[in-house]
Amino acid sequence: MTIEVGQHLPQVTFRVNGPDGPVAKTTDDLFKGRRVVLVGVPGAFTPSCHRNHLPGFVAKLDEIKGRGVDAVAVTSVNDVFVLDAWQKASGAEGIDFLADGNAEFAKATGLDMDGTGFGLGPRSKRYSMLVDDGVVRVLNLEEVPVKTEISGAEALLKVI
Repeated sequence: MTIEVGQHLPQVTFRVNGPDGPVAKTTDDLFKGRRVVLVGVPGAFTPSCHRNHLPGFVAKLDEIKGRGVDAVAVTSVNDVFVLDAWQKASGAEGIDFLADGNAEFAKATGLDMDGTGFGLGPRSKRYSMLVDDGVVRVLNLEEVPVKTEISGAEALLKVI
């Protein structure tokens, strides 16, 4: 079942890159007491994610934060090292990259998809959401994984 507006995020552990290597961060560590935009993508460096989805959030980061958002985070079913490389290659300083390497968050929220037909294995659906103190307030979910119209930065800015 897909998570819905008004529901709490499930408790899972992400991996983030720290100064000495990967660091575990729980849902509470990242979302409790904070207003966070969370962007879910099928895969780092994939064409739609790299060229169409992430760049809008990089460009609009200040505008998003200007609307009372404490942080913008991106999650993908990739390991922490791939996400770290993607953050650097994208010039996405100021955006948190949350590795969901085993798709635990994607599955727990019902936002997982099967990419095996494309050789990708389990992946995250494409979405953007506004989370306030761990509760989903806005969820913009793409029906077609390569599209970014519903979940892009411009669309999210219209509703936050």
